[in-house]
Amino acid sequence: MKTQACIWLSPEVRATLEGWVADRNTPQKLVWRSRIVLMSADGVGKMAIVRAVGKSKRTVDRWQDRFITHGLAGLQRDATRRGRKPPLAASVIEKVVHMTLHEKPPAATHWSARRLAKAAGISHTSVQRIWSAHGLKPHLVKTFKLSNDKRFVEKVQDVVGLYLDPPDKAIVFAVDEKSQIQALDRTQPGLPMKKGRAGTMTHDYKRNGTTTLFAALDVATGRVIGQCMKRHRHQEWLKFLRMIDRNTPLRLDVHLIADNYATHKHPKVKAWLKRHPRFHMHFTPTSASWLNQVERFFGRITAERIRRGVFKSVTELETAIQEYLDHHNADPKPFIWTASATAILEKVARGRQVLESVH
Repeated sequence: MKTQACIWLSPEVRATLEGWVADRNTPQKLVWRSRIVLMSADGVGKMAIVRAVGKSKRTVDRWQDRFITHGLAGLQRDATRRGRKPPLAASVIEKVVHMTLHEKPPAATHWSARRLAKAAGISHTSVQRIWSAHGLKPHLVKTFKLSNDKRFVEKVQDVVGLYLDPPDKAIVFAVDEKSQIQALDRTQPGLPMKKGRAGTMTHDYKRNGTTTLFAALDVATGRVIGQCMKRHRHQEWLKFLRMIDRNTPLRLDVHLIADNYATHKHPKVKAWLKRHPRFHMHFTPTSASWLNQVERFFGRITAERIRRGVFKSVTELETAIQEYLDHHNADPKPFIWTASATAILEKVARGRQVLESVH
């Protein structure tokens, strides 16, 4: 333990220190440093000084030593500190970016920040800063699929045309089935969310059956016509078409945007459509479900009501879905489509060109 510092003050130095303490314009850090020296010269114990100035023992020791070594000048200036770490050289940054884009680590598919930091000889935080500055995210990958539909251009123009310029005296619906929705019950009760802890759910569950949600999204208003059924054959699809027929004014034509699922093109479905000429089918290209706006609604109901729900029976699941539909339809809001067919086709063309150049 360090012993009490022995400090002697000349009358002139004491007068200067006391003047600093008394002057209301003196910076506070110089005031408490001066008090440390004055109290030390008066023989006050270290712990008493600590309590008086409200600083740590280490701080008291430091400024006693500074005064002994440098005198009054030592109190007036802070000790020099280590400068900022020099920035990374441009060559190092270029190396990290090149390795991220064009190289793979041994026995791995992509770089982690720490693995690349070790290979480049820098800190992992430096790697993270470089990635952030260059918009690189090696830990993420997005999936894609380009449609090979021979009528791709025609179908895109048809569907997007309904979104951007719907026909007069008609209703446009985006329709589809969300099949195999499972009524899942957890094996144990979860814990509610509280401060510092997220809500919990067991990873295992009990299956209590499935249902299929048939939905027709009115693209103009956002309102959804929905019905749950046990299966999704052409019989159920016809039943849903009849439901749409009952819930739309007879004076209006009905345009349905659907995917290429075989049920939608069943001979009995075609016969029904022939008997109901106000119904018009518009099919999205194969592998292009993103063109169907009802998929956005399915994503929303999954995230907000189904995924984290606990259902002890199919009936309970279907009741929850119907409650969600009722709540949604009480204040519906449409999805706003902004991309033109031309913009979509140009983007797809660029994607094909990039893929062909790479492979």
